[in-house]
Parts: sequence; structure tokens; C-alpha cells
Amino acid sequence: MSSSPASPASPVVIGIDVATASVRVLGVDGQGRVLAGARADLPPPARTGAGTSEQDARSWWPAVRSALRRTTGALPRRGREVIAAAVSATSGTIVPTGTRGEPLGPALMYDDRRAAGINAQAQRAGSARWEALGLSVGPTAALGRAVWCLRTYGSSLRQVLHTPEFIGRELTGHPVATDWSHALKSGYDARAQQWAHEVFDALGFPLGLLPPVGAPGTEVGVVGPEGAAATGLPEGCSVRLGMTDGCAGQIATGAVEPGRFVGVVGTTYVLKGVSEHLVRDAAGAFYSHRHPDGWWLPGGASNTGGECLAGVAPARLPELDAAAAARGPASYVRYPLCRDGERFPFVSGAARGFALGGPRDEADAHRAALEGVAFLERLALERVQRAGIPVLGPLHAAGGGSRSAVWTAIRATVLDRPVRVVDRAETAFGAALLAAAGTLHEDLAASAAAMVRSGALTEPVRAERPALEEAYGRFVAALSERGWLPDD
Repeated sequence: MSSSPASPASPVVIGIDVATASVRVLGVDGQGRVLAGARADLPPPARTGAGTSEQDARSWWPAVRSALRRTTGALPRRGREVIAAAVSATSGTIVPTGTRGEPLGPALMYDDRRAAGINAQAQRAGSARWEALGLSVGPTAALGRAVWCLRTYGSSLRQVLHTPEFIGRELTGHPVATDWSHALKSGYDARAQQWAHEVFDALGFPLGLLPPVGAPGTEVGVVGPEGAAATGLPEGCSVRLGMTDGCAGQIATGAVEPGRFVGVVGTTYVLKGVSEHLVRDAAGAFYSHRHPDGWWLPGGASNTGGECLAGVAPARLPELDAAAAARGPASYVRYPLCRDGERFPFVSGAARGFALGGPRDEADAHRAALEGVAFLERLALERVQRAGIPVLGPLHAAGGGSRSAVWTAIRATVLDRPVRVVDRAETAFGAALLAAAGTLHEDLAASAAAMVRSGALTEPVRAERPALEEAYGRFVAALSERGWLPDD
């Protein structure tokens, strides 16, 4: 999707993505045209060998403010046409705040493990609830870190906020609710639509220290005079709830209705989709966020993905892709896991990468790596289908790996299903779609239909289907022989 001029009167929505390394802002019209955008850097998180991961939360608002001012300043009416904004951020990042919403200390990032022991207690205290929700409280869950904040800051702590509420307060001038996507890892039960009160009671944590929760896309206030002066947004502009970065990225592809799924090939592989009903995975390989319209967003993240190409110089990838396309299916089978252990589509701490045979040349090795990730993607889709979740139509595709035409063709062939690569599958665009739901358009489905471009469709290569089907069978058999796949 490319930037395009619009009439001066065209209303615009703003999507804000507060990521780990930077803030990204996009101004988008009702047809999905990106009219302006800007980025501002954030300080890198401070991480230690003890499992802590922190960032200066005081850096968030200046970065958001800067990116917003440059975005609104580049719009045809200098920001006066903006009618709504939504904020998305990393899942599970929280900050302890005081009486006026000021940070009492650094933000505790999504990968911070300091409260692993508290999270283990939370898992036991709410085992029945977590089982009904199909969720486990892992070592990095924000729930435990919220309790840690109370034990650390005591009576000075007034509220534990996720990144979007911190920014929302600056925009509106008053405290705002969180959405049930960002709240999930903090102990919110989106099925019962309540905080896990028995868990927090067991841990001695008052629920008043957590924000109220609403559906993504809900209005939580309007831009106040100070927020308007700081950002260039018009006073009275609607501030609406976003979703976590992964969920917003999914929405940005247009996969917003039941049966639609997106496969993201980045450093690791992520599969996310939409189902009408909550489906629980006994093995814990996937879990579900709640869709803004009440459906569910099942998905999982693998430890396998584009990381298998990390040793290849980026300048050489087009050459290797061309050679891999010319040679056809690889002569051997590879599971290109570069780390210890796998988490999706199966859970095994013992899993290790392997090869059944060896490469004939460099092109063969490259092709086998691409095929191995595609095999894992098929296994992931089959897992959610076996759980009773329909997968309909083309698979939407995103991530850096989707820029490779040969890799996309391999994925389509292995899946025996078309793959659609969407142009702007990014968090800020997904946040803009949420801002447009109920403002520019009736709901999220209408926003996606009007604003997401269809993208390029890649069909399976029929001549390569038999060889890849045979290789996939060997891949699955090897995983089974090693005892890594569940019995279902």
C-alpha cells in the first residue's frame, strides 16, 4: 500500500504502535490510504542475566508526542481531520504509577522473568479458571510482575498500567481503561470478563490497583487541551482502545472473521486466526485472545522461523532464492530449529533441529530450510484444525519471510492452499483499523473490508506437490519417532 493524496475534507484515523525499540504512527483515511507517518526511537531495554528487562517509561510519551506531531503536521489539514486514535503496544509490558500517573520506577517489559515464582503461585491459585480459559500463567506473565510492584513500592503504588493506558492518560488528561487484549497476561479472564479475583486475593493484591477493562475499539475519552497542544491532534478527537502488537498485526492483514488465519514468518513463526468459539488446547501449544466482537483469536508462536537463515548475508538471499526456485524440491528433509526446545505447534523442551540426509549444494540447503519452516506451518494449521477450528480460504501472510516469492510459493504448495501476502501488515495499521471501527466504519469487519488491500495471491505449484507431500510425511514421522508430537 502506498501513500496517496486525499481530499482536504477526508477524515483520518491514527494508529500508534509503541514497540520495544521505537514508536510508529500512521495517519490513514477510510480507504486505507496512508497519508502520513513518523517514527521515534526508544531507548533499548536494560536486560540482565538474572532475567530482568526494563525500559524507562518516561521515554514513551516524548516519543509518541514527537511522532504524532510530525504525522499530524504532514496531513493535508495539519491534523484537524483526525477523528480517532488507538494505541497498541507489546503484550505484558507494565509500569507502576503513583498518584498523578507518574512512573514510580522503570517499566517491566514483556520478557521480564523476575516474578516467575509469583506466577507459579498464580497458576496454582487459579488452576480451574486458567484451565477453562485455555491459558497458563508463564514465567513472564505480567500478573506476577504487578504483584511484585505492590511488594516493591507499597503504599506509593496507585495503579499498575500497561503502555496504552499510560499514553491514553497523556492524551486525554485523565485515567483510561485498558483493553482485554493487553490485560490478558495481567490476569484478566476475557471469557468471564473479569479479573481473576481469587488469584489476586490469594496473592494479597487489591483489584483497585488495576484499570477497568473494555473491548478493543471502545472509546475511553477524547483528546484534551494539553494532549492536543502536545501532539497536533484536534481537541475532542476520540481515543479508543487498541490491542497487543501481535493481535493488531493480525488485524492489519484483514484476518478478522472466523476461519481466517495469518502466518507470520519473522525471526520465529507465528500463526494467528479467528474462531467463533473458545477452543482450549490441552498441551498448551496455543491460546486465545478475545476478538473485539466477542469471537476468539487462537494462535501460537514457534521457536522456528526465519532465524534459520541468520547465517546468510542479506545481500545473498535473492541469489539463493533464485537457485532454490530453479532446483525445485530439496533432496533431503530439515527441521530448521536453531534453539533448544519448541513451543508451537507442539511443546517439547527436548526438541532439537535435525536433518534427514544432507545437502547436495548450497541451493539445496537453502531450499530445505525454506521447506522446513513451511512444514512447521502446515503442522500448525493441522493442529488448530484437529482442535475443531475451521481454517477457510487463503492463508494471509506477513513478516519478512513473506517478501520471498519462492518461500511463499513453497508455503502455498506445502499447504495446498493459496497464500495471500498483504502489503501493510504492521501494528500501527492494525491500531488504525481499531480506531476506524465505530468512527469511519460500522465495526472492525467493515474497517478491514474497506481499508485492507487484498494483496498478491500465490497459488500452489502443482508439479511440486507430490515431492513436498512425501517430504512432509517424513518430517512428521521423524518428529513422532522422537516422541515430540502429542498423541491427538
